[in-house]
Amino acid sequence: MNKKPQVVMIGLGYIGLPTAALIAQNKTYVHGVDINSKVVETINAGKIHIVEPELDLAVASAVKNGYLKADTVPVEANTYLIVVPTPFKAKNEPDISFVESATKAILPLLKKDDLYIIESTSPIGTTEKMMQLIYSERPELEGMLNIAYCPERVLPGNVMYELVHNDRVIGGVDEESTEKALSFYKQFIKGDLHRTNARTAEMCKLVENSSRDVQIAFANELSLICDKAGINVWELIELANKHPRVNILQPGCGVGGHCIAVDPYFIVADYPMESKIIGKAREINNYKSFWCAEKVQTAKLEFELAHGRKPSVAIMGLAFKPNIDDLRESPAKYIAQKILQNANNEKHYIVEPNIDVHNIFKLTDYTEAAKNADIVVFLVAHDEFKALELNEDKIVLDFCGVFRK
Repeated sequence: MNKKPQVVMIGLGYIGLPTAALIAQNKTYVHGVDINSKVVETINAGKIHIVEPELDLAVASAVKNGYLKADTVPVEANTYLIVVPTPFKAKNEPDISFVESATKAILPLLKKDDLYIIESTSPIGTTEKMMQLIYSERPELEGMLNIAYCPERVLPGNVMYELVHNDRVIGGVDEESTEKALSFYKQFIKGDLHRTNARTAEMCKLVENSSRDVQIAFANELSLICDKAGINVWELIELANKHPRVNILQPGCGVGGHCIAVDPYFIVADYPMESKIIGKAREINNYKSFWCAEKVQTAKLEFELAHGRKPSVAIMGLAFKPNIDDLRESPAKYIAQKILQNANNEKHYIVEPNIDVHNIFKLTDYTEAAKNADIVVFLVAHDEFKALELNEDKIVLDFCGVFRK
């Protein structure tokens, strides 16, 4: 890259890389940073290390035209975006050490009027903590930087479109920071940009995903009740949703991904006495995965009693949602692990059509698995599965509504 980078993007994962590519597509020089050297090499070759529609074309074009370069260390720029993971410590307590490490990495590079933005999902008050960290190490810059929080709100599988067209909430530590961040995002985003303060923006991200988690928990709880009552939960929800003011979501085998399955804990950890519904929703959605694994175990025992032999089992899907390759916090992956832990010399076929290999599971083609298995367990409603025609002698456990009728 011959030109001086205008933006440093720290974190080149499922959000950082698409965002870097989008900015670079708008002829802004981006210096992407990732601690994984293989990721850096892949991107600099104009390729991608994750599956996301249209991302490969965007990265290839940005690298070819010289607007995107990846590295393992940051360089001086005018704008710094922090898009790194925020995992958990013990007892579901959020860990902001990656955000802190990313911030420390750019401390020597910061100068007056620079823009520093956190996009990583963060506990309330994280932006202010990072501001205190910056100014404690660089006191000569106090009050001279623009510091803000702006969470992403995109759907895997449609990230490149939603980054541009979705509304964004932007909260600075002061009004000047908010306006500076808003001016930055205006260059790339067509959705509306909504001003607020940093703490409200942080809470907004957590509340959006907690709301979804609560709604899914209601549907999953319904599925447990309907199973016991002998009612088709899919038909029930379809009928209930005919009411003009009812919109029940679809149940599944739990909740996964690095947002809905994680973000509620950021609230529960800091406000345990107040977040009763949010905390209970997490319990219900986690329990649904355990319940699914137990249902499979029961089906295997019943088959063996009825047929005098052990069944073969197809486990259909490992991703956390349909038609993607992302296995982060996947309830399907958890269920597969539980099933295999309880295995007693049965034949198991593990299926995930969106990935080629897995470091733990030996993967099988979905048509072969469905054909050869006695028990077919649907954990993820991938499009490929919906076209399957199963023999009537198959035992089908459909936890995600592949065959809703």
